[in-house]
Amino acid sequence: MDNKLEFRPRARMLLQLGDQLIRNESIALLEIVKNSYDANATSATISMKNVTDPEHGEISIEDDGDGMNAEIIRNVWMQPGSEYKERLISKLPKDSVGHRMPIGGKGIGRFGVHKLGHKIELISKRADSKEITLKINWRDFQQDKLLEEIKVDLIERDTPKYFTNGSTGTKIIIRELRNTWSRGNIRDLYRAINSLNSPFETAESFRTFFKLDNDEWLRDLTNFKDIKNHALYYAEAEIEGEEIKTLKYEFRPWDTMDKVQARSKTTCNIKMVEHHFNETNKKKTLVPLDLSTHQIGKIKLKVLIFDRSAKILSLGVSDKKGFKDYLDINGGIRVFRSDVRVYDYGEPENDWLNLDIMRVNQPGKAISNNLIIGAVSIERSESVDLEEKTNREGFIENEAYRKFVSAIRFTLEKILTQRNEDKDLVRKFYGLSSSNQPVLSHLKELQEKVSERVTDTNLKNDLLKSISNIEKDYEVISDIYIRSSSAGLSLSIVMHEIIHMITELAAAIEHKPSDDHVKMLVKTLQKTVGDYAGVIKQSNKTKGDLIKIVRQSLSNIQFRIKAHDVEIISKYEERKNLKTEVSCAQNLITSTIINAIDNSIWWQTYAKKQKKKIFLDIIEYPEKHLSLIIADNGPGMSISPADAVKPFVSDKPGGMGLGLHLADEVMKGQKGKLIFPEPYDLDIPDEFQKGAIILLAFRKML
Repeated sequence: MDNKLEFRPRARMLLQLGDQLIRNESIALLEIVKNSYDANATSATISMKNVTDPEHGEISIEDDGDGMNAEIIRNVWMQPGSEYKERLISKLPKDSVGHRMPIGGKGIGRFGVHKLGHKIELISKRADSKEITLKINWRDFQQDKLLEEIKVDLIERDTPKYFTNGSTGTKIIIRELRNTWSRGNIRDLYRAINSLNSPFETAESFRTFFKLDNDEWLRDLTNFKDIKNHALYYAEAEIEGEEIKTLKYEFRPWDTMDKVQARSKTTCNIKMVEHHFNETNKKKTLVPLDLSTHQIGKIKLKVLIFDRSAKILSLGVSDKKGFKDYLDINGGIRVFRSDVRVYDYGEPENDWLNLDIMRVNQPGKAISNNLIIGAVSIERSESVDLEEKTNREGFIENEAYRKFVSAIRFTLEKILTQRNEDKDLVRKFYGLSSSNQPVLSHLKELQEKVSERVTDTNLKNDLLKSISNIEKDYEVISDIYIRSSSAGLSLSIVMHEIIHMITELAAAIEHKPSDDHVKMLVKTLQKTVGDYAGVIKQSNKTKGDLIKIVRQSLSNIQFRIKAHDVEIISKYEERKNLKTEVSCAQNLITSTIINAIDNSIWWQTYAKKQKKKIFLDIIEYPEKHLSLIIADNGPGMSISPADAVKPFVSDKPGGMGLGLHLADEVMKGQKGKLIFPEPYDLDIPDEFQKGAIILLAFRKML
């Protein structure tokens, strides 16, 4: 028997789609704002009230776009996956200049409102149509009913109550919020909203605004205007087909840099190439890179590149901490399509161009995401082969996308060639001292001695290669240090022994010994490092209550705390309803907490604080993490987070520079993070806002 069947989805499917297709609340709001853009609005305003109280909280998104009438609600809004926007696009003239090209199309954005709250009220008015109000209670969709059985209320009004005097637009009001918003979440959302438009372009045709009933939560947020003039290097490029049509580069030294001169260079018609792996001979070769084989269109790239070294910043940056914190959060290269951002390129978690990886492999030549602010601009009508993922987190990684990425990387390499030329000059006249990185400084001195003193070409090349490998594998060596420490090995002894061997090598080269003696010393050094790697041991992870771990840590050093007269403010003890169970190596976490408190006590004593205080709290932040806040009222950190987690980098007199490096490695081992938050991202007392603040962030247990 041949039966014809039809799908009859359950109502809860809509809720599941919202939860699975929209990753978090920020993306949900961004999707709604994109709908405002598609509706030809000139602005969209997000307003938030009482967001710490979900029952009484309210979020609204209002625009002045075309609006919707009852027909559009019935036949488009209530029918996800309709071809409405595709039809709009097809009706636009091929030369779409002056016409706004819709950036949505799958009907996913409406599910964002479910991610935010249980009840929504949609009010809209289209020209020459009645004002409509649509009310939805998403809890109704939790019933075990078919989707078609759940009805929603649509009201039409002859006399508009909201959009009066001929105005049009849409307002969505979300009530009975699904989550409690924290200060950090609000500040993250504020940054996300402000990142919708490219920092290099003033999109007067569409702007977003953000309103919050608690302005104090938005205090001291650094913006692009505050730091853009601190960039030493600037470049812009136009890419099309097989060429970089134009590449403009500028070196912009500050007025205080009187030893170097500004310069600019423009290059045209640069043929692009990329590496291709030949499966036959298993070798990489360079082949032409041509974008015209796909519909990608013209690509515009603009970048600002910064120098974060303390000595350079002292020449022209007053708020060094604010400058570095801004780059840590906002650094990277974002993608904008028809002037609206494609999420989440440029976010800290998305190293889509592998900048951080290349920085590790080529520390002197490449740049990491926290050294650059950039924008890639493409047009929606020209880039149809770059397809956005259904979950709105970037493009589908097809062949067009691969070539798109390759073209941007190739262009960045050309920019960095120019930048590195000027960077070398800056380093020459305003060079940095390596005295705070003892192993690196000793290796550098050894390289110089080998280059000057060793006459045998083969031996010289072998030695320089060995030294270079040690330098390149610095992060691996760091891993050995952290894991060796967990096996009971003294880090100070490790470092002292390596430096001693490097010094002996330098002395041997100075006195021109036999080749065999030098080779033996190099092999001994490499074997020593290898032996340390062999003592790596993994600590077993168990489930533990983070509150109990903190209590145990404090108990272990109670006499030290009392001896230094430190007041411990245990805010976490008030978190009665918070689930604080985490999976971790408890002995390592205890050691990390103790080390952080020890360090805090040292700096407060060094700063001669009369009343030493340490603030401890446990919060649900960032997303999907449970974090321990450790803050003090000391002098704060004077080096950037990026430098602070490097081994042997310290501004502490006589310090080893290993404490935060170890903490960072320990948290990575727990699949967590060591975070250096902006002070006002957290709800902590004002007296701790200018001190040192770290978060030990653990992944939430499922």
